[in-house]
Amino acid sequence: MQVFLTGATGYIGSAVAEALVKAGYAVVGLARSDDQARLLAAKGLGAHRGDLRDPASLAEGARNADAVIHTALAAATDAGQVDRAAVEAIIGALSQFNRPFVYTSGCWVLGNTGDRVADEDAPLAPTPLVAWRPANEQLLSDAARQGVQGIVLRPAMVYGHGGGLVASFVQSAREHGAARVIGKGENRWTFVHVDDLAALYVQALRAAAGTLLFAAHGPAVRVRDVAEAASRAAGAGGRVEIVPIEEARKTMGRSPMHWPWISRFRASEHSVCWAGSRKRLRCSKNWRAAYKCGRRPRRPVEERVPGDPRTVENSP
Repeated sequence: MQVFLTGATGYIGSAVAEALVKAGYAVVGLARSDDQARLLAAKGLGAHRGDLRDPASLAEGARNADAVIHTALAAATDAGQVDRAAVEAIIGALSQFNRPFVYTSGCWVLGNTGDRVADEDAPLAPTPLVAWRPANEQLLSDAARQGVQGIVLRPAMVYGHGGGLVASFVQSAREHGAARVIGKGENRWTFVHVDDLAALYVQALRAAAGTLLFAAHGPAVRVRDVAEAASRAAGAGGRVEIVPIEEARKTMGRSPMHWPWISRFRASEHSVCWAGSRKRLRCSKNWRAAYKCGRRPRRPVEERVPGDPRTVENSP
C-alpha cells in the first residue's frame, strides 16, 4: 500500500514516514525541491515534486496513492487558505475511491480548557492562530459523501528527539541562561511523544470515515515544570525567565506565523483526556485503539522530562 505524505521531511512527518515504513507501507513524500527529493531518497522514500501552494501537484500525488496523510503546514499568514486549498484538492483527487485521507489538526482548536478535561466530544473554541482549522476539519467529516475516508488527528503538544515547543525552552535557556516562559507558567499542557503520534497515524489509516482522534498521553503538566527541566537539560540550572504576554508580543521577533498570536497561544491551557484518566472522564478513543492494537504509549512527559532532563532534548 502506497501512502502519499505531505510534510515528509518535517518534524512530525519524518517520524510518520519512519513508522509507515516499519509497518510495511511504501511512502512517497511531497518534495518542494531537488534537495528535499534527495533527502527522501536517502531515507529510502519516494518523492513527488510539488508544493502546498500548487493544489494540482497535490491532487496528482493523491491520485497515484492508496492513502494520503497530510502533516504539512505553510509557515505563512495565509496558512489557513493554503491548507484549505490543499485539502480540497486532495479530497477531489480521492473522490469515489474510498481511500483514507488522514488530516492533521491540533489540540488548540479547543482553546483554553482550564480545569476541564476535554475529549473528542468537547466543544471547540479555537485560538485565533488556528481559527480556520474547524472549517477544514469539517471538510474531512463531509468527505464521506464524496467517497473519501476522511480521518482527523488532533495532536497535543508534541515532544521528543529534540523537536517541538519543549525544545524551544532548551534553546532559550542556552541562549539566554534561562528558559523563557510566556505568561506565569502556571498553565498546563497535555503532551504526546512524536513516536507515539507517528504510530497513531499508522493506526488511523484503518479507521472508519469520519473518525476524530486526539493524540495525547499523560495528564496535563504545568508549563513552568517543563521549562525548569528544559533549563536543567541546557545547563542553566533550572532557571526560568517569565515573559509577560504583552512583552512577548513586542519582543519575540517577527514570524510569518505572527508571534503576537503565538504568545497568547503558548500562554493558554489545555487538558486532553488520556488513557490514564478513566476515573475523571472516559478514556480518549485514540489511546483505547492504540492499546487494542498492542502499542503501549511512552511514559508521559511529566515522568520523562522533570525526572531526567536529558529527555527534553534527546528523548529516545
